[in-house]
Amino acid sequence: MNFFRFNQRVKLFVVATSSLVLLCSCAQSPAAKTMHTTTLFAMDTVMELQIAGDEALLTDAEGMIRNLEKELSVTDENSEIAVINKNDSAPVSEETFGLISEALSMCKRTDGALDITIYPVLKAWGFTTSEYRVPADAELEKLLQNVNYKNVSLDESSHTCSIPNETMIDLGSVAKGYTSRKLTDYFTEKGVTSGLINLGGNVQCIGTKPNGQPWKVAIKSPFPDSSSGIYGVLDASDEAVITSGGYERYFEENGEIYWHILDPKTGKPAKKDLLSVTIVGKDGLVCDALSTSLFVKGLDGAIEEYKKSSDFDTILITTDGDVYITEGISNRFSLASEYYNAQIHVVSR
Repeated sequence: MNFFRFNQRVKLFVVATSSLVLLCSCAQSPAAKTMHTTTLFAMDTVMELQIAGDEALLTDAEGMIRNLEKELSVTDENSEIAVINKNDSAPVSEETFGLISEALSMCKRTDGALDITIYPVLKAWGFTTSEYRVPADAELEKLLQNVNYKNVSLDESSHTCSIPNETMIDLGSVAKGYTSRKLTDYFTEKGVTSGLINLGGNVQCIGTKPNGQPWKVAIKSPFPDSSSGIYGVLDASDEAVITSGGYERYFEENGEIYWHILDPKTGKPAKKDLLSVTIVGKDGLVCDALSTSLFVKGLDGAIEEYKKSSDFDTILITTDGDVYITEGISNRFSLASEYYNAQIHVVSR
């Protein structure tokens, strides 16, 4: 492991909001473009879109999000994904076919730490219905027999996706990342040079703020006793910043916390040595998939994945409060004031 360690005590932000994006309160220049904003609830989260450009583009973007939700929602019985799960085989749109193919590529890249066939196990825990329960080991063992992304078959000639009986797919681990990528491409094609896409913590930046300053994206604290709710801040521009953590969705039973990020090998919550994984890169889908899979892999596995890759940087917060940050973004990250004495380890390739 190639890194060095230090205490960061000088670059501190006093954060007074739990928002994932901190907007500068300083005045913009007269030439700065007006920011238009829309907020909506979709894909089970609150989303906010901001652009410096034609306000009508936001209406088009909302329509794109709604359409994607209809196509990809595993709980909507009329979605393309639900039809596959119900019939074990179904033709799908070119877009959905391409997304499934990309998701399978990420499953392969991460050696199955990401597995889009984990849905029946997730459902057994109650994370899709909020009817939480701890499944017995025997139940999990039976369900895991049908968890294997390699069993998903794609026929390119007919755009058909096929799965074995009792297997179900779910694209929740890549859907928001794909959506942010698609919106970014759309806005950029329409001439937007400054914008922010915040899909419930999946942040993708278009350019910089209208005043030329980088966007300040807050990394949420994974610790429940945090006073500010924010662990640190990343200066970002023209990139996605996507975080996964056990704090996002969990339940407690008999003093034990169970969160929604499951290890496909065990069917149980992935609990190694990480509480939060943030991925920074150009491709929202890749960042979304990696944020989940590196959480499953744990610290050593996450660093190993980084060392053999060239398309992302990462911020890893461990169970003991240390931060591992890759060299490509280490000079753009600052701790929130309440974590000023956290140990930061910079990881290089």
